[in-house]
Amino acid sequence: MTACQTNDAPSKKPNILVIVSDDQGYSDTGFQGKKLVPTPYLDKLAESGVICTNAYVSCPFCSPSRTGLLTGRVQQRFGHEFNPVYDPLDVSEGLPLSERLLPEFLKDAGYKTGWIGKWHLGSSPQHSPQKRGFDYSFGFIGGGHNYQNWKPGNRQYNLPIKRNSVPVEVSGHLTTIFGNEASNFIHRNNGNPWFLYLAFNAPHMPHQPAKEYEEKFNHINNDRRRKYCAQISILDDAIGMVLNALKENHQTGETLVFFFTDNGGSLLHGANNWPLRGGKSELYEGGIRVPFVVSWPGKLPEDSTFDLPVTTLDIFASAITQAG
Repeated sequence: MTACQTNDAPSKKPNILVIVSDDQGYSDTGFQGKKLVPTPYLDKLAESGVICTNAYVSCPFCSPSRTGLLTGRVQQRFGHEFNPVYDPLDVSEGLPLSERLLPEFLKDAGYKTGWIGKWHLGSSPQHSPQKRGFDYSFGFIGGGHNYQNWKPGNRQYNLPIKRNSVPVEVSGHLTTIFGNEASNFIHRNNGNPWFLYLAFNAPHMPHQPAKEYEEKFNHINNDRRRKYCAQISILDDAIGMVLNALKENHQTGETLVFFFTDNGGSLLHGANNWPLRGGKSELYEGGIRVPFVVSWPGKLPEDSTFDLPVTTLDIFASAITQAG
């Protein structure tokens, strides 16, 4: 990724933080020049780095897009073209075990590795995050989840939240829980190079914003759009927690941060992809062109844009290069 090239080699290995939102619309961030949904923390991240204005994912829907990120390869090359069915007994449903993932390479380079949030890369024990290179894991294995007041069960959207594969009890809004968990990961690993894959499921349906967030958007009459915007506001605050944790631990200048959304926003569920055509699940621009920021204060230009095409596949090579 040209935008990630620096003029000198880093004196120490940077931390690497990859933040992924889920089904967020192309125009649903402030740094894209749209103020319909205030995102002050994402805007601050963009001001500290480079906005890639022609950024693309490798698939217009969830699991294959995430697979491209973590392998650095076009997922069709090894047959992962569709979202896997949730079936813990079927090892064929998931990112093929033959593929070596980014955290495995970074572990070899001396990194502590963590995943927090949405997995969606296979539900069998062989596909667990611990088996795919992550020292620490916290989140749900399926492709979606309720955000609050759910009863843990064996169905999608009610699967247990697991820490290192062990179910745990949690309370509150799931997006906020993930933000807190990521902040704690940063605090615990201060002093060691670390890699964190923070894969939020917000603002993916079901839209279940906390009441105080939905009230911020009472001026929006459309119920789906109002709740969707509230979900993005919660997401932005959770990202703010993570950025504040970097600051508190004096790691802002030592951390290479990527932010993007896994595919285009879902028009059926309230997203705004203007001025692009189409949305999630489509190969039009609205399905594969996404908001994308890369930040590394002191190493990359601040408050700038990069207009040549980039893809999320580039993150793999960029991370490996900077990790040495």
